[in-house]
Amino acid sequence: MQAIATTRLTVLRGTTTDAYGDEQDLDTAVATGIPASLTEQSRRVTTRDNPTPRIVRYAVARVTAGTDIRDQDRVRDERTGSVYIVDAVSAMANPAAAPDLRLDLRRTT
Repeated sequence: MQAIATTRLTVLRGTTTDAYGDEQDLDTAVATGIPASLTEQSRRVTTRDNPTPRIVRYAVARVTAGTDIRDQDRVRDERTGSVYIVDAVSAMANPAAAPDLRLDLRRTT
């Protein structure tokens, strides 16, 4: 991993259906103890339709290349217990070394 790890993550995956037919997330741990660099940031956002500024919070994590994390997985920060949904997984192209995976996260708890 090229980034400096600030926490460890647990990857949660899977869904089930409840008695009413609604889909629910399972807390099945696929992997635990994954070193990660996790940062939360905020940004002031406006749109043409609504010029009133809003503060949007988001999180970004970096993990070692080759880590089995997919879009729509959930990750739990083992240090704080916060759970995030993985909105996107990406990596920059680098012919010399395998770059870290970047996870765009949305906090759920």
